Amino acid sequence: MALFPLCKSPTGPVRMTRIQLVLCCFLLSLIIYFLHGHKAPVNVEFAHNLFHVPAKEQAMTPAMVIEPEEPQTPVVTTWGAPLVWGDTSSSAWYRAEFAQKGIRTGLLVLVVGTYTRFIRRFLSSAEIHFLPGKMVTYYILTDSPSSLDPPIKLGSERKLKVVPIAEVPGWDRLFYQRMSLLADTIRNPVGREVDYIFCADVDQEFLAPVEEEIFGDLVATLHPELYGMPRDAFPYEVEDVSSACVEEDEGDYYYTSELYGGLVSEVYKLTRACSLLILQDQANGVTARGFEESYLNRYLIDHRPTCVLSPEYSWWDSALAANVPVQRLVSLGRQCEAYNEQQKVQNRC
Repeated sequence: MALFPLCKSPTGPVRMTRIQLVLCCFLLSLIIYFLHGHKAPVNVEFAHNLFHVPAKEQAMTPAMVIEPEEPQTPVVTTWGAPLVWGDTSSSAWYRAEFAQKGIRTGLLVLVVGTYTRFIRRFLSSAEIHFLPGKMVTYYILTDSPSSLDPPIKLGSERKLKVVPIAEVPGWDRLFYQRMSLLADTIRNPVGREVDYIFCADVDQEFLAPVEEEIFGDLVATLHPELYGMPRDAFPYEVEDVSSACVEEDEGDYYYTSELYGGLVSEVYKLTRACSLLILQDQANGVTARGFEESYLNRYLIDHRPTCVLSPEYSWWDSALAANVPVQRLVSLGRQCEAYNEQQKVQNRC
């Protein structure tokens, strides 16, 4: 059947008049206009609806749901030093970087008075988790060498050296002398025997690996109860008469005295400087509110650490303690303070 009968007759093609030709063109234009005019609005309407569907009528598919991002844990300080969490790619890089260097490390603890009850537990856990398989020398400053009898079995790359000291009765006397004792020990014999030295409180226990990610020229550890707290919550020393005084516009973090370290030369400078400040305040009848921790924080404000350990490396069970992915070093002493008598017995406090 012909589309346009006017253009063809049953007996064959005929010559089309000018009027017929105009009519055919006009009719063809109407058909094209009609078809195009109904498709365009449909397309516009569809495109419009893609972006302006009322909220009530939106059907969210799984592909359209956007999950909120988890807040990222900071891995660098405000001055560019690494902030160490053990299970990060940067920590893995540090472990690989230092693993082949044959570094000699010292772990220095002060064991006096009733703190002797913690030493075996401390050393046993360090043998498992502190730089496992690496060269480590334990330096034990103690007024009771017999507390280490019988000797604890150590790994092939581990040594233990007892440094006898005079009895230091009472916490107040220990506070005044501790930094001085550490400084003297680091100068001789530690300085000749190891590359890095870490000072730790003995009333702690290693619960997970502490490896080469902790190395740095000067290493400090964030206080678990003050991590993430505002600056005005930090218990810095505020009395002007104290050598540990910190002004309102000073300080980035608050560090714990449970663990700090670094290159032997840097840790000697730290302990020596703190001991002189403590003795100066003692002569003036002044005691900082945080004892030696106040002087440690004063020093680390003036000499920012090159490596900062997260609260994974100093933690205890407290309502204020930060949540950490892994509890690597736990303070039994501070944790025991919150226990009742039965809990203290159960947890060997």
